[in-house]
Amino acid sequence: STTEKPILLNNIADAEAFISGAEVAVIGFFQDPQSPEAEQFRLAAGQIPEVPFGLSSDAAVLSHYGASANTVALFRRVDSDRRDLDMNNRDVDAKKLTRFIRINELRLVTEYNPVTAIGVMQSSLQFNLLLITDKMSPKHPEQMRKFRAAAELYKGKILFILLDSNLNSNERVLSYFQLKKSQLPALAIFHTPDDEHVVLTVDEISIEHVQDFCNRFLQ
Repeated sequence: STTEKPILLNNIADAEAFISGAEVAVIGFFQDPQSPEAEQFRLAAGQIPEVPFGLSSDAAVLSHYGASANTVALFRRVDSDRRDLDMNNRDVDAKKLTRFIRINELRLVTEYNPVTAIGVMQSSLQFNLLLITDKMSPKHPEQMRKFRAAAELYKGKILFILLDSNLNSNERVLSYFQLKKSQLPALAIFHTPDDEHVVLTVDEISIEHVQDFCNRFLQ
């Protein structure tokens, strides 16, 4: 996209449309859009091309979102959550801001890795559904399409997570669910408050399979 990043949000309607138009949206609230903090925000925006960044210095917008000056807020649709970072702290730079976004950018389907693990654990959603699979499999793109379609149906209820069995860092998750690579793909649903979980090995991922599995666990 050749659109200038960040996008200037001059009123509340612009800001609301900006947030509702993305799975994850980041807004920098700055009284002075030329401040050193705003400059670090622009640097971070350039480093994360797939996440939309907005900037507002409009007093009504700041007030509407209860944001103090030099605050960066990340809005995510998957659990209607918002995470704030105070940029008045002098050691917050583009690098720390980028890390803050990478940790907290939960999506309809979030890929689990050492960075996203923090955001997953802090999610307000108590139910997690894992698709444990080999990302290199030729069936993977079609599996993901169906898994994502199912995720739309449980937005705000269940956090859908993709776990790549090829990553060494994920091996302990496989052993936790007592799974061998030869048994994959598998679905594992997890209730975070009490660690209750159920695992299902599947030949095919279908929307109906996922729905049936989720509904039985929720009931």
